[in-house]
Amino acid sequence: MLCAVPIAARPDFTVTAVNCHADHTRWSAPQARHDHRIVLVRRGRFRRQADGVAADLDPTVGYVGVPGEEERFAHPAGGDICTSISVSPEFWEGSAVARALYVDARVALAHHRLLEAGTRGDIDYAVTEELLGLVAAATRQPMPSRRRDDEATVTAARQAILAGAPEAAGLRSLAGLLDVSPYRLSRVFSQHMGVSLTRYRNRVRVGHAMNRLTDGETSLAVLAADLGFADQAHLTRTIGEHLGHTPTTLRRLLSGQVDPAIQERVGR
Repeated sequence: MLCAVPIAARPDFTVTAVNCHADHTRWSAPQARHDHRIVLVRRGRFRRQADGVAADLDPTVGYVGVPGEEERFAHPAGGDICTSISVSPEFWEGSAVARALYVDARVALAHHRLLEAGTRGDIDYAVTEELLGLVAAATRQPMPSRRRDDEATVTAARQAILAGAPEAAGLRSLAGLLDVSPYRLSRVFSQHMGVSLTRYRNRVRVGHAMNRLTDGETSLAVLAADLGFADQAHLTRTIGEHLGHTPTTLRRLLSGQVDPAIQERVGR
């Protein structure tokens, strides 16, 4: 069952929250779309096949849909929650469009901010501005070319890290879980995803931190411990490396508040 709830709509774009309750492992019937769109996963994972090419999608990998392609979907892991953003061709002007997108922490933050702006109802300014920023960030994240024989290993590694499997705490233990050598796992993951395993794992943890801060978490020490960081300082450094913000600033951004330093400069 598919539930689609509009968040914001104008003649040149629509933002829709899509909640899919499905558990079928087989591919759905083919369907054709006639719009440009970015689809980002908020929760869960699923598979998409477009023009015969399959991709595994989760909060770290989204996709771009283009007019005229034929697509199918499979949901072997159950349901998922996504944000589907359909835009007019003008939004793509000057952007390099790739079918699969690596959703780094900055793209994830832009996604959070777009959804937050939608709750405030300021579609013509706040939502539009956040949407433009998201499109610009997302279309700079093409997935590199990949070898099919390594895809299953990389997909399994991603799933273990996203699920918080105990073995995913270290490269050697993760390689043991997947029955490959640490060297091979590190090499094929970087080739397939375009980022190292270390950076990918930290990107996932930063994503969990954003979700927790959005949900109202107030203790950074608790957050650091729950997400497997050495301490609060380690959490702060990692968020800074991936987003360029401190956790305090990030909390303001996710709540739609203006940073006091920015507000002071504007007021001068």
